[in-house]
Amino acid sequence: MSQDDTGVVVSPTDWVARQARTYEESGGTEGTTINGVPCLLLDYRGRRTGQWRRTVLIYGRDGDDYLIVASKGGSDTHPLWYLNLEDDPQVRLRVETERFEARAETLSAEDKARVWPGLVELFPQYAEYQGKTERDIPVVRLVRTKG
Repeated sequence: MSQDDTGVVVSPTDWVARQARTYEESGGTEGTTINGVPCLLLDYRGRRTGQWRRTVLIYGRDGDDYLIVASKGGSDTHPLWYLNLEDDPQVRLRVETERFEARAETLSAEDKARVWPGLVELFPQYAEYQGKTERDIPVVRLVRTKG
């Protein structure tokens, strides 16, 4: 794992680390999509180390809020970033050129049912991922707190 200039540990997955560096180093003018779908940088605290970590995630919108999906490609386990958000919901985001703090909250089943069709329209693989696992894939709302 590598750290950026601010000491944030960047994802150990090569393509994610490259994209995260491009996104951050360009000030949010490059690396802002994955296959044409919008993505953001999520900085979160590791639940064991307290170290800030960074990943790149596709996002949707619900009003002023951002929505991210803890799909992990349809795996039967939650992604590590999601487990960390459950422990500490205070996060930092970069969405294009804007950087700000937010609070993460997992959507209720009712709210997920309302937004899920739009997320699948944005990124159709989400439906495939849900079909591959018995796990109910969480959708997380990111609500701006400051910045």
